[in-house]
Amino acid sequence: MQLIVNKEEAGGTLLTLADLAENGEAVVERIELAADLAGRLMELGFVPGHHVSVGRSAPGGDPRVFRVDGGEIALRRETSSCIFVRRVKEI
Repeated sequence: MQLIVNKEEAGGTLLTLADLAENGEAVVERIELAADLAGRLMELGFVPGHHVSVGRSAPGGDPRVFRVDGGEIALRRETSSCIFVRRVKEI
């Protein structure tokens, strides 16, 4: 399943959540997972258009904690690499 907020990808390159550095912030653009998994992630707050930030990670780097919609969610790299985001520009 592919969920897209804007069909145009102007204004920067898309990354995955797995690509973001610790304390990085981004906006969810699309989720490329099976419908049931994408639906569950959306229930947890990973909705296209919502802000997400990277928290801490396990000692080996997997899983990582992401802050979204007022909560903290741990995701494995294989899942976070299917969530495409656009980095929030620093002011």
